[in-house]
Amino acid sequence: MAKWTALALTVLVVLPVVGAGTALRVSYTGETPEDVRTRGKDALWLGHAWLDGRRDAGDLAALKRRLAGTGVRDLYVHTGPLEDDGTLRQDRYPRAAWFLRAVKRELPRVRVQAWLGNVLVYGDEKAGKYPAGKGLRLADAGSRRAVVDSARQVLDTGFDGVHFDLEPLRSDDGDYLRLLDRLGPTVRAHGGLLSVAAHQIDPLPGMHTVSAAVRGRGKWWTQRYFGQVARRVDQIAVMSYDTALPLESLYGGYVAQQTVLALEAAPERVDLLMGLPFYHTDDMGHHASAETVPAAVRGVRLGLAREDRERRRFGVALYVDFAATENDWEAYRRDWCAPSGS
Repeated sequence: MAKWTALALTVLVVLPVVGAGTALRVSYTGETPEDVRTRGKDALWLGHAWLDGRRDAGDLAALKRRLAGTGVRDLYVHTGPLEDDGTLRQDRYPRAAWFLRAVKRELPRVRVQAWLGNVLVYGDEKAGKYPAGKGLRLADAGSRRAVVDSARQVLDTGFDGVHFDLEPLRSDDGDYLRLLDRLGPTVRAHGGLLSVAAHQIDPLPGMHTVSAAVRGRGKWWTQRYFGQVARRVDQIAVMSYDTALPLESLYGGYVAQQTVLALEAAPERVDLLMGLPFYHTDDMGHHASAETVPAAVRGVRLGLAREDRERRRFGVALYVDFAATENDWEAYRRDWCAPSGS
């Protein structure tokens, strides 16, 4: 009996995995039309060195050369982190004024957004019980007000927008939606852009629940929740990396699937961006040999061609400048930016 029980459990576990792998491989097949390329809505995450004095005019000149002829429209420059109460220390970004002036002069068509974030913590709000360690509690109304004030603070400094990356963010977190509801009017009243980094969408129904049960925190959002977030912002960038997938074909097929799911949920008026892995860490969640820029771009192009080929408010977001290699930039230019017939 024990032998047959073990066999039954093996079948229940292995068959879905094999089926999912086959589906991802199939998703990675097909032609990528030549016209499914950059719409000039791409973004680049920049490290904190641009605002704390480690980068200078020579680095900006190199960045200008790097971006020439690409579709990069937005720079998310790390300006935080936010404090655990939602406030933002001004001494975090002493060179912001220089950077904003320099980009406006050298890259006049590029917008600079303040990238703000912190680790989120969850617990029993009524009982006042939270896990050990520090982090931002979105359930606290005072903290949410402080985050809105921090957004106003960076916009007053001269940033074109605010890009929030708050993780790990549970699917169906109503406090996050309440925060976005307050951020939207504040940011737009200052003529700014409200942008967020988004978790991946459930590849199978209920995956966010499984992830939360196994890992203690969610990795995915439901497609419905993704849509709720997208409707409250001007721009949403899917963090379509750190998938733990071991092969390029599986990863590329997964990105194609994520692109379709995101396109189905994001309103036409919103800039939808899919993240590209411009870094090469090797660990349990990220295999650099599998999560490559060519595989991600091919997946993005396949997904876009299948779901909404004519969509203009669409792009890719490159993570991150300080870890990128020449091969990453070459693949982005060749596979996503190269004009038809080149």
